[in-house]
Amino acid sequence: MPTSTNLRQPFSVLVVIYKQNKDCLLIQRADDANFWQSVTGGIDEGEKPLKTAHRELLEETGIDASALGLAIRDHQKTNQYTIRESWRHRYHANALINTEHVFSICVPDDISIRLDPCEHTDYMWLSQQQAAEKAWSPSNRDEILAL
Repeated sequence: MPTSTNLRQPFSVLVVIYKQNKDCLLIQRADDANFWQSVTGGIDEGEKPLKTAHRELLEETGIDASALGLAIRDHQKTNQYTIRESWRHRYHANALINTEHVFSICVPDDISIRLDPCEHTDYMWLSQQQAAEKAWSPSNRDEILAL
């Protein structure tokens, strides 16, 4: 259970990872086998969303965009959604709506994926349409289709 000093702000990033042919990477959450998603993560207090996108991409997939010379695209877009009731204890009191900053990155076909097993248990590359159908959240689906 989070303490008051490590409760999350209701701000996050979504990073859609795709290849030139538009195949998209989805990762399976460790705490919900039916929850497939692109990279997501909370923005730390004082952190810029682009920095969060780089950090979460590295933490969740092992992809170091800077070291590989890959650009993360800032879509200059945010989505808002209701925080799942089962996750509200992770956030500051009264946080009901999360604001998600949208990013994407095109990666080489031979990119290696290294999951953090505490957060994700599996991954798969799917066509853009298949990924959109499998993604758990509507905003993730929409951003995959918008590539």
